[in-house]
Amino acid sequence: MLALGLARVVILRNVTSFRRGWPVFLSGFFEPVFYLFSIGVGLGALVKTVTTDSGAVVGYADFVAPAMLASAAMNGAIMDVTFNVFHKLRFAKLYDTMLATPAAPKDIAVGEVTWALIRGGIYSAGFLIVALFMGFVHSWWAVLALPAALVIGAAFAGVGMWATTYMTTWQQFEIIFLIVQPMFLFSATFFPLSSYPEALQWVVRATPLYHGVVLERGLMLGDVGSGLVGSLAYLLVLGGVGMWGAGRRVERLLLT
Repeated sequence: MLALGLARVVILRNVTSFRRGWPVFLSGFFEPVFYLFSIGVGLGALVKTVTTDSGAVVGYADFVAPAMLASAAMNGAIMDVTFNVFHKLRFAKLYDTMLATPAAPKDIAVGEVTWALIRGGIYSAGFLIVALFMGFVHSWWAVLALPAALVIGAAFAGVGMWATTYMTTWQQFEIIFLIVQPMFLFSATFFPLSSYPEALQWVVRATPLYHGVVLERGLMLGDVGSGLVGSLAYLLVLGGVGMWGAGRRVERLLLT
């Protein structure tokens, strides 16, 4: 247990490294905000209302805003556990240096995933404040939107770091983009699930971002039902499995 606590040193190292690189750190916050203004507000002038899958009729910007919050949590987690972890692992050999200290491979995995959660949480908190001031928050359930964003980030951080440990070249990251970008566009982010062909609906339901969108949309719109519990369980299990796999892979790579 004492060694596991050294994950905080990995987090502090990341905080220190970003002291002078805060513009890069904050860049991930602006993408979902731009999407909200350009699509949610701009297209919302043409598409006045949307009927959600639960039957509620809401404004288009109100429909899109929770999805952008879920996307902010995803982006914050993915940004750190892919390129940054890959560079430290394969090129800088930073983790090999850390093993010369009392830190263990599991400390490294937990520290990096926790840092990714911090980054995703900051993006999500900033976006939630913007959404609140723009009038896109319609329920007191939204106080749980930020904790929900951390759950979304944990799911993507764990699985993302696990996948990164299998990467051997920068070109292989195109695979991640080929997965993340369509997931962002088609996980019921801009249109209700019912608008997709039935066969595609089953594919969408299998994606983690869809469950994140369902969770955030229900909380921000006050459309809370038993379905949110299923989405929450999906993300928690995915995050736990990803964290377990990332820890095992980091330990294998660094100790062999």
